[in-house]
Amino acid sequence: MSTLLQDYVARAAADRGDAVAVALGDERLTYAELDRLSDRLAAQLVDAGCVPGDRVGLLLAKQPLAIVAIEAALKAGCAYLPLDVDSPSVRLARIVETAEPRVLLSAPEAAPALDALAAAGFAPPAWSLTAAPIEGERVHSARTRTEWDLDGARPVVRVGPHDPAYVLFTSGSTGWPKGVVITHRNVTAFSEWAVEAFAMQAGDRHSGHPPLHFDLSTFDLHPTFAAGAELQLVPPGLGLDARGLAAFVRERELTQWCSVPSVLAYLARFDVVAQDDFPALRRVTWCGEVLPTAVLAHWMRRLPHVRFTNMYGPTETTCASSWHPIASLPTDESVPVPIGRACPGEELLVLDEQLRPTPTGEVGDLYIAGVGLSPGYWRDEQKTAAAFLPDPRAPHSGRRVYRTGDLARADEEGLLHYVGRADSQVKSRGYRIELGEVESAFAALEHVRECAVVAVEAGGFEGVAICAAYAADGDVEPPALRRALSDVLPAYMMPARWLSLDALPKNQNGKIDRPLLRELFARQAGRRRRQRA
Repeated sequence: MSTLLQDYVARAAADRGDAVAVALGDERLTYAELDRLSDRLAAQLVDAGCVPGDRVGLLLAKQPLAIVAIEAALKAGCAYLPLDVDSPSVRLARIVETAEPRVLLSAPEAAPALDALAAAGFAPPAWSLTAAPIEGERVHSARTRTEWDLDGARPVVRVGPHDPAYVLFTSGSTGWPKGVVITHRNVTAFSEWAVEAFAMQAGDRHSGHPPLHFDLSTFDLHPTFAAGAELQLVPPGLGLDARGLAAFVRERELTQWCSVPSVLAYLARFDVVAQDDFPALRRVTWCGEVLPTAVLAHWMRRLPHVRFTNMYGPTETTCASSWHPIASLPTDESVPVPIGRACPGEELLVLDEQLRPTPTGEVGDLYIAGVGLSPGYWRDEQKTAAAFLPDPRAPHSGRRVYRTGDLARADEEGLLHYVGRADSQVKSRGYRIELGEVESAFAALEHVRECAVVAVEAGGFEGVAICAAYAADGDVEPPALRRALSDVLPAYMMPARWLSLDALPKNQNGKIDRPLLRELFARQAGRRRRQRA
């Protein structure tokens, strides 16, 4: 078993260097090319002063060049820090300020984001990589210009399995994104399990659908390289093109598809998957939110030759901690799919308020223990202590459990069932969103006197809708609020429904009555449905 993530690519390059490692459209990198180019860029990083433990920011869209950058950061002994190129500059600046990357690797199209960071006072050294490193093999720095070292060898750095491999920033309840640190050991344990559990092998073609700053990309990248398989990056333009996405699966002859459930629901909604379609496809997996059972049944009826698996796990426990292979077509489409059993090396515990195991069938708080647990949040001991607790079964052993904030129950067969959230965090299109962060940004807008953000089950294919209620000084309409929020929040965190009130309703304690607001939004949606009927 490899102890470091970069060993996967090096091993595949030695075994089958001419095989395609990663592709996007007509652009391809073999394992030998990926290994050689990442060696050279890693040598450049070390020469520029990067040392083990440093962060290397990736302000790069999902493309083969970004995969080179990930491998190079790992080979330099650093943790890679994937950043959303399209994220608002305020949010991006907060992440850069917190993570303090030694260098930012970017592409020419990221120049506006770099300018915005510089204007905000956060400008670490930035290297703008060429879009096609194979052609000319050059890297351009924002301040100096230097050629890739054509004879550069992989640098020798001393890092171990418990050193950070990447840092992912997720939504934070205080309005400030929080960085989740994940180690090599966390990911190699997950990758080795995934390769075995899903029978991944050389010659497979796996999808790369989520963006690199989303933790589901862990499943796409590292198990694929551990198996010596081919990673087919899904072009960003196919995100809202159901027919194009189906054609991609078909034409690229993918053997494995993994995405958030909303993508599967989207394809089903537009009925773009034919009977017995995708003959090369063997596995469909999903993670990140609840997949409606009716959508699963639709896919299973259309693709009887494919195996379907539900995975569950937060970023803090390395992509997925439990899995549930679907044995047969669901007989009752109103019953949610279980999140299943713990992956090897992981434990899922359903506990009461006193951290005691709940009886079978009773709902409790879900905790996770095992090899996937993050060391904690980047430079935030307080948040780490609040989320990662001493194992209640052995408080002085040094073992920890992670408080997921989810509610769950175990059935008589030992299968775990997700019940919902215990706090204000929701999942939308696979993204984990703290409603508090949305509300903090909303409350900071000019003319907004008071506001509240709640989530309402939208039903069908829509899943959870983020709803914003507000009272404002003057006549402030939702389009203006949306434009203002777009400067600080990414599109996936934007409220979908709006409600203007003279004053927000309060409960007996003088707090905003959020249950009543959810009811008001539900009524609003009901009226709109009746008007359309």
